[in-house]
Amino acid sequence: MAPPRRPVPPLLVPGSWPEMRRIGDILRTETVGGLLLLGAALLALAWANSPWGDAYRDLAAYRLGPADVHLDLTLGQWASDGLLAIFFFVAGLELKREFVAGDLRAPQRAVLPVAAALGGMTLPALIYVAVNAGADGAPVGWAIPTATDIAFALAVLGVISTHLPVAMRTFLLTLAVVDDLLAIVIIAAFYTGALHPAPLLLALVPLAVFGLLVRRRVRSWWLLLPLAVLTWALVHASGIHATVAGVLLAFTVPVVRRAAGPGPGLAEHFEHRFRPLSAGVAVPVFAFFAAGVSIAGAGGLAASFADPVAVGVAVGLVVGKTLGVLGATWLVQRFTRARLAEEIGWWDVFGLALLAGIGFTVSLLIGELAFGPGSPRDEHSKIGVLTGSLLAAVLATAVLRLRNRRYRRICAAEERDTDADGVPDIYQAVDPNR
Repeated sequence: MAPPRRPVPPLLVPGSWPEMRRIGDILRTETVGGLLLLGAALLALAWANSPWGDAYRDLAAYRLGPADVHLDLTLGQWASDGLLAIFFFVAGLELKREFVAGDLRAPQRAVLPVAAALGGMTLPALIYVAVNAGADGAPVGWAIPTATDIAFALAVLGVISTHLPVAMRTFLLTLAVVDDLLAIVIIAAFYTGALHPAPLLLALVPLAVFGLLVRRRVRSWWLLLPLAVLTWALVHASGIHATVAGVLLAFTVPVVRRAAGPGPGLAEHFEHRFRPLSAGVAVPVFAFFAAGVSIAGAGGLAASFADPVAVGVAVGLVVGKTLGVLGATWLVQRFTRARLAEEIGWWDVFGLALLAGIGFTVSLLIGELAFGPGSPRDEHSKIGVLTGSLLAAVLATAVLRLRNRRYRRICAAEERDTDADGVPDIYQAVDPNR
């Protein structure tokens, strides 16, 4: 007699209580950072298209830093090469923690967000290439519409005041984390110019010392910060985009399933310290310098969308991301025979897929790397990113707001704590010892 088949766990269900509590803290920080990002982008757009637009461009082009070591960068370059390294350091910490100690260590929970991220990156790239196949030099921007900006997406949720269930928010966050990993691989592999091996090999020395110190739980900033800066500078000199240094440094930080000794583990400590800096300073400042495209300077909206670059980016974000995430989710449930959680429907997945089409920070960065900062096609790609992200946000708002009454009921059930012990009942129902 054949053994009974184990039931397949449903998709899009809440994880463990400690993980949900940690993710809740992350989402609150990223939501505030997303609102700051929106404000910075709107300020940049308004300034760049005002009578004082030249002052904005002069500010972004102002050079600062030691020329002897090739670090006399513009403020815009310091924002993209320097501040975004902090963003990718935090993303690297989050990614490593998810796969070592988070819910993604379980393959059955990891398969959905990983597949959705892959689908949400592959289809936009294919759509972009199809639109730009005949345009000279344009296909190099194929990766621009592949990235999801979690801070921007959460800011949209905050503005429209929708109450997404915790499993849906977790899925969106995890998808974006995997998205960030794939983005940094794409940047390193496809958008590296002339590679200089000597500085890259030298960067391994401070990186190894940094890794040795953090494995011994050293937290002294006066030891770690100079090593991190030296690693960043050498990676920058190698020709690889300097943000890669942030991910490499993050991957050296040890992650434990339970904090060893008093206080949080070192990865949690760094994430707690640097996430507010990333979300509240690094990303908004980058957005301020990257989003200030002059509509008139780009020839106007009509001229911008006469360029297939803008069309490919916008369609890739709105259509490609949506169909990629939605299609990958359907394929996972089809081939694993898993069903969606009882309270989640395909309209909800469709709304999340639309929300994943909000690409901003990494999309703008890849546009600069592909076409060169300030070039006509870079300006057109920015307009495509802004337009596509706006359309995705509006469409996601329409879909998710229609379901908001249902979401309120689900959230109320998720927050119910009848015994007032600080742990919601739904987690105790799964495991009374949590």
